[in-house]
Amino acid sequence: MTTLATSSGRETLRVVVTGTFDGEQELHTALGAPGGGLEVVVRAAEVRDVVPYLGSDDVHAVLLGAGHDGDIAVGMLETDVAVIRLHTQAPIVLLVPEARTDLVETAFTAGVDDVLVLPQLPETVSFAIRKAHETGGRAGAHDAFGRNVPRGRVLTVFSPKGGTGKTVLSTNLAAFLAQKSGKRVLLIDLDLQFGDAAIMLGLDPERTMHELVQAPGGLDAGKLAGYLTHHRSGLDVLAAPMRPEEAELVTESKVLQLLEVAREAYDLVVVDTSPFFYGPMLAVLRPTDQLLMLCGLDVPTLKNVKLSLRTLEQLGFPASRVNLVLNRVTPKVGLTRADVEGVLGLDVRFEIPNDPVVAPAVNSGAVAALVEGDSEFAQAVANIAHALDPAVAPVVVQSVEAPKRRWLQPRRVLEGRA
Repeated sequence: MTTLATSSGRETLRVVVTGTFDGEQELHTALGAPGGGLEVVVRAAEVRDVVPYLGSDDVHAVLLGAGHDGDIAVGMLETDVAVIRLHTQAPIVLLVPEARTDLVETAFTAGVDDVLVLPQLPETVSFAIRKAHETGGRAGAHDAFGRNVPRGRVLTVFSPKGGTGKTVLSTNLAAFLAQKSGKRVLLIDLDLQFGDAAIMLGLDPERTMHELVQAPGGLDAGKLAGYLTHHRSGLDVLAAPMRPEEAELVTESKVLQLLEVAREAYDLVVVDTSPFFYGPMLAVLRPTDQLLMLCGLDVPTLKNVKLSLRTLEQLGFPASRVNLVLNRVTPKVGLTRADVEGVLGLDVRFEIPNDPVVAPAVNSGAVAALVEGDSEFAQAVANIAHALDPAVAPVVVQSVEAPKRRWLQPRRVLEGRA
């Protein structure tokens, strides 16, 4: 890795160079030549090595190399761009060895601002960097009058182990926000092989993400609306594919495009995920404003969460966006909140109790946070919703004893009368 001193010249653009490409040494020397108007802040082959420099406000552009041959993996490109975008909105100029259609299309979908096919004269590369900077790149959405358009916030729910209650939290939080915040809320089920969000909400979707990604043409808010299922809470749901094999068609670039459209059409986008890191999950990290990391009071989950936090750190995901959620809290399992915080080195932000109202509600397709409003589980979801969106009123704990709840009976659940 090479780091160069900065310049105080007003017209000098500061550029971060990363990745690999043919003629990189010559181009690096030419870009940093005196009087050229560019200054290379740092150069490193691995994107993770330039992450500490990307957060600086005076980085004006990123030059990203896509490899020395035509075998660069599309997934690798998407991951690199996603990591860069976690830390800066500076324009990205991509250098590719050949004009592969799939690579170029993926690059623009992922958030690259310009693509140059090598070899190119240094003057051409410099012009592309300056042009991307002067036009503002893709730093934000604008309306027809050039004004900034506010974009929806993305709340991602993740756990590295199945069975931790991830989808229960996703569905309850999304439905609660939709009903209580007065905002437009979308739930995307990104557990692509075995997503259960629709069934937990008692929905039978006619169309899923599988049909959406197969549909011809571009994607916009109007088209997206045709593939959603509406829940009575006011929530819109994009269901996961019905069959596991259909998940392969949902690529990283499709996920990024979907989230871009969703953020323009909705105030809040809640994303339920699968319990492991893979392409679509890595893609969703880029626009994620807050990540809810679920952890249970058991050693296997604790181990997986610790590994996941380390992975997020390596990917450069900001620790300030990670919210540790301790789920199914009970004093009878031998582990405490203090134990979890000690092992992970991270404070627990939210706790969800092991409340018996949850299982019957799931089996009846009901939202426990709404139908069992006086339960401890509902209060926990309400507190999370308020912390993430102050438009939701905080829970006021009653000082008097709450009336006894009428539990959902198994027979009523099975007969669909709950």
